[in-house]
Amino acid sequence: MSSPQRPYRSVLYIPASNERALAKAATLPVDAIIFDLEDAVSPDAKEAGRSLLAETLAQADYGGRYRIVRINGFDTEWGQDDLSAIAGASPDAILLPKVGKAEDITGLDQRMTALPGLSGATIWAMMETPGGVLNAAGIARAPRMEGFVMGTNDLAKELGTRFRADRLGLMQSLQTCLLAARDAGIVCVDGVFNAFRDEEGLRDECIQGRDLGFDGKTLIHPAQVAIANAEFAPTEEEITLAHRQIEAHEAALAEGSGVAVVDGRIVENLHVETARATIARAEAIQKLED
Repeated sequence: MSSPQRPYRSVLYIPASNERALAKAATLPVDAIIFDLEDAVSPDAKEAGRSLLAETLAQADYGGRYRIVRINGFDTEWGQDDLSAIAGASPDAILLPKVGKAEDITGLDQRMTALPGLSGATIWAMMETPGGVLNAAGIARAPRMEGFVMGTNDLAKELGTRFRADRLGLMQSLQTCLLAARDAGIVCVDGVFNAFRDEEGLRDECIQGRDLGFDGKTLIHPAQVAIANAEFAPTEEEITLAHRQIEAHEAALAEGSGVAVVDGRIVENLHVETARATIARAEAIQKLED
């Protein structure tokens, strides 16, 4: 599956049991929402949260925001009931927690196939265990797979890493999953930044994630949305340069040359492909925001 052009700059977690948060999410300028039935909902609220979410998704208008539901795992008593209840609301995607191998996705695909309301839904995988990272390539190519979500908090716990602003202890895992996602042509979004009041820290981590190649960032608070949207979007300078590179390359081809020069740098086919992708991304963001 090729990576879609739709943006995933900001992917906000919303507790499925919080009626007020569910309503507010429909007004936020986020690209995607993860409606969370797992970690954000206590065991005694699972059933009520599931019912509330199913009713809300069936009735509420979330506009162009991509609707992803994180269910509980099938090793719990709630997973299958989550899936069955949500099927009638036809979400865009199901997010499976703690994916360890491709067979986990195959099993979810089979369960979804048995539920007509999920016939068009895709699958996203939480990459938050050492096994999942080691098996990332196979998971990325499993049936219905559309995206990876990095579960950096759980992964850090499993690895025993210390917190560092540069995320050194997580870097191999982040890049391994990103490599697998790019090889399979699926989306890959970075993990959360826990200190939601630390705007500079969030901005630095967004820049790091964007420079690594992630499509966007998962968020835990609405206050983080604007920064993620800004840092994971092409800048005006990048868009302008992309247009100039394409124009220069086309002019070179017209003159019988396959190589152009812009600002003292060679522009070849691969640079033009990147330039076109930058423009397409900017146009997709503009379309979503209009």
